[in-house]
Amino acid sequence: MQTQIYPLEFLYDGQCAICRFDVANLRRRDAQHRLVFIDITAPDFDPAPYGRSKEALLARIAARRADGVIVEGPEVFRLALAAIGFGGLVAPTRWPVFRRIAEYAYAWFARHRVTLSCRFGGIFARLTPACEDGVCRIPQR
Repeated sequence: MQTQIYPLEFLYDGQCAICRFDVANLRRRDAQHRLVFIDITAPDFDPAPYGRSKEALLARIAARRADGVIVEGPEVFRLALAAIGFGGLVAPTRWPVFRRIAEYAYAWFARHRVTLSCRFGGIFARLTPACEDGVCRIPQR
């Protein structure tokens, strides 16, 4: 039985410069429109359909597949990268040893995301593509 993964609702922290950088790059490469980006810090965001509190969603990245299944952590990135054609590159992170490493690395990043974003956010902000009407450009210096 084939599960329906896409479109994938990618929930992200719109106040995190690193997160915005990742989303902008995913959006720019999403030629097949398989990803839907939802800023969970937007004033009108309602976490109820995701069965988690806003705080829980901010603590660990999550996404909802087209079949309604919620995925979290590194699996969100695996599915998002597969959607833009990089599935082969992230496939090894499903192998037991690499899965564990990916999970630890993501858990560390999630704990330090705010600090990292504050410290290095300016760098990521300068590198984040600006997108309008489906066209993305790196901001000029």
